[in-house]
Amino acid sequence: MVARTARRRSFRTRKATRQAADSKPMAWLARAGLASRGVMYVLVGIIAVQTAVEGSHQQADRAGAVRLVAQTSFGSVLLWLLVIGFAGMTLWRLSEAIWGTSDANGRKPAKRLANLARAVFYAAVTYGILKYALGIGQPSSSDQQSQDLTATALRHQDGKAAVLIAGIMITVAGLAIMYRAYTRKFLRHLRMGTASPTTRKVVSRLGQVGGIARGIVFGTVGIFLAVAAVDAKPQQAKGIDSALRALADTPLGPWLLVAVAAGLMIFGVYSCCEARWRLM
Repeated sequence: MVARTARRRSFRTRKATRQAADSKPMAWLARAGLASRGVMYVLVGIIAVQTAVEGSHQQADRAGAVRLVAQTSFGSVLLWLLVIGFAGMTLWRLSEAIWGTSDANGRKPAKRLANLARAVFYAAVTYGILKYALGIGQPSSSDQQSQDLTATALRHQDGKAAVLIAGIMITVAGLAIMYRAYTRKFLRHLRMGTASPTTRKVVSRLGQVGGIARGIVFGTVGIFLAVAAVDAKPQQAKGIDSALRALADTPLGPWLLVAVAAGLMIFGVYSCCEARWRLM
């Protein structure tokens, strides 16, 4: 009798938690997170264009974007909105890691693990912006974070293999992002039945172009990380800022950086569209 009562209580607790994960407040937090991500990508793209055209030394990554936000007239308010947005993104991804998603593969262990990794990532982003908003710490550049993590890993016995595997995985992830964007698989997560055909076409193109640019950046970061592992030189690991600047050193010169930067801005706009039409 006692065991049956305990099971019923456990079931009711799980049901209540699941309902909270599927609630409207959670959906709004997720949408706020997607919008915040969109703003961040637009700002990173703007800084990258300035880097290509004007030779700006501003960091074309999250740290640079956060500083750019702080310099505006309503910088303090905007920073707190970003904190709320990325905290919402963290909770949303964490709920998907725990409960799975509504799509066919949403409850598979690999999918849940991926969402858990996303939750950890966005938690770190939230923490970094929160510290800056409170005035107790500067946002760390993606380059410095990448080099510090690589240096720490390489000091361990199997660190070189671990960094190499991480670099390969990030490169593969970049290619997967590009493939998913090119084939427009992201559309299955959108609910645009009430949108006009023109709007659906525009959003589809934004996601396609923006996703490819995002995949290029991820792939570039992964390649540099793999090279740093092979050469055992952590200083060769690069974050988003240096990865973008490296594009300007290719035979296509600054024009490739401008193209990718424009793609990142487009992805930022798409992310805001996703905040509107994402199926929760």
